[in-house]
Amino acid sequence: MLRYLVNRIIAFIPTLLGVSILVFLAIRMVPGDQITAMLGTEAGMLTQAQRAALEEYFGLDKPIVEQYFSWLGNALRGNLGYSVRHGEEVTKLILNHFPVTLELAFLSVAIALIIGLPIGIMAAIRHNSLLDLFGRIISMLGLSVPNFLLGTLIIYVLSVVFGILPNSGNYVDFHEDPVLNLQQLIFPAFAMGFSFAASVMRMTRSSMLEVLGDDYVRTARAKGLRERSVVLVHALRNALIPVVTLIGVEIGYLLGGAFIVEQIFSLPGIGRLAVGAISQRNYALIQGVTLFVALNFVVINLVVDVIYAAIDPRISYDRKA
Repeated sequence: MLRYLVNRIIAFIPTLLGVSILVFLAIRMVPGDQITAMLGTEAGMLTQAQRAALEEYFGLDKPIVEQYFSWLGNALRGNLGYSVRHGEEVTKLILNHFPVTLELAFLSVAIALIIGLPIGIMAAIRHNSLLDLFGRIISMLGLSVPNFLLGTLIIYVLSVVFGILPNSGNYVDFHEDPVLNLQQLIFPAFAMGFSFAASVMRMTRSSMLEVLGDDYVRTARAKGLRERSVVLVHALRNALIPVVTLIGVEIGYLLGGAFIVEQIFSLPGIGRLAVGAISQRNYALIQGVTLFVALNFVVINLVVDVIYAAIDPRISYDRKA
């Protein structure tokens, strides 16, 4: 296992390097430039000497290859650059905004599992029953309704019907007021978690149907084991492998920032930070956020692989096995 982990960590290097090159080139292919986006209409009042001085200050006067390696060298030392628009280091900005996205992501996953797993299991056990039909209808609704539309409907119902206005820029951290924090996050988490619950439900149902027909499940029943034990101990454990894969991929996306949902509910997370950085041509911030999101993805994939071995003893990363 240790050798496998070391090999996977080494494999992270070309992945992150490739991501850094792609985002570095992509942001510079967008029409416009950082100085104009930063100063707005005032950029037209700059003299050639002033613009040249600003380009030199931001390192924009250097060849693009030199700019990349300069940024990469600083990134390897933990310095992702400086955001002039925010007046802070990029690393500090990311660390300040990431807890919001992290909490929102795990609340969304928790809601998805609470809804999706039980319904998926029961739909598989009672195949072709009314419960199974109900589960399939819910899953179709979840997959059909975009999270931004569901979020907008939630805001409309809360404000018009119940007279409750969700968070509008007055976000409160969990350590300041846990109750108010959860009140502000529960609705955006449901908006994202409902569609994810539909995917979990469908994956759990199909995986359980496949596992329940295997020989070892029939053997367990023939031994006289209670149905609850057969389903939860024998069948569910093996059926969770594709579900864990789905959860890992979804967490990676959620940690990348739920751009639209964070915008709708005015949450100061990574997604909203990235949207603002793109509109402002904030090169350093865009590159830093993208690299951070890519790091989240590769780490989560590694964690998922380790969980595989914990769920299913047949999976081993020992070469001697």
